[in-house]
Amino acid sequence: MGFTVLIPARLGSSRLPNKPLADINGVPMVVRVAQRALKSSALRTVVAADSPQIIEQCTRFGVQAVLTRVNHLSGSDRLAEACTLLGLAEDAIVVNVQGDEPMIDPALIDFVAGLLESRQDCAVSTAACRIKDMAEFLNPNVVKVVLDARNTALYFSRAPIPAQRDKKSTADWNDVSQMGLLRHVGIYGYRVGFLRQFPQLAQAPIEQLESLEQLRALWHGYRIAVHITDQVPGPGVDTQEELEQVRRLTADRA
Repeated sequence: MGFTVLIPARLGSSRLPNKPLADINGVPMVVRVAQRALKSSALRTVVAADSPQIIEQCTRFGVQAVLTRVNHLSGSDRLAEACTLLGLAEDAIVVNVQGDEPMIDPALIDFVAGLLESRQDCAVSTAACRIKDMAEFLNPNVVKVVLDARNTALYFSRAPIPAQRDKKSTADWNDVSQMGLLRHVGIYGYRVGFLRQFPQLAQAPIEQLESLEQLRALWHGYRIAVHITDQVPGPGVDTQEELEQVRRLTADRA
């Protein structure tokens, strides 16, 4: 199996300006992400950037990067353009690693790619891990996923799902934890043909309501295979506090 890792990187960020170039112990964050991805089995790892500044820093550290348009509405749009720039075949597999995940596990990248390779009935693959406590289950910033018997996604939601019909409250963690609650992990495998088509699909009402782009795929009848990982993903970076946390963790590992 051969696959390509694509890392979308957008310079603008409302909560953390110039986030892809944020310094993490001497290395820009997007380069840190690429360095982790390069430890996977991918044939190549490419940053899909919207700024020459990002390209310059990637080149400085020996990371391949392509310059995409600045006006893309989503990361998947940017990835679709990158697939064209790289000349990837329709049946090729790409793994979308977020540019703010500098502690991504390379093994997880391989699992997501391998799952899509084995599930010809699915257009997308992703990952999930067990929810550890009630606070996480009730947190709307934690996206939950419910699967079928083959670990194909039935639904993603910010709400606490699945819910117990005969319970007036979800306060009893011992009860709800028996349902195998799963937290979605934001990594995706795509077939290039689907990725090129996806931006042309109309947004789904449930996607707009939940603000979850993956619901567009389910709404239009595409299937998403889910790998369940035992490892809790490392922290992503959306705020200055999370950036400081990652700086401390990477310094400890140096």
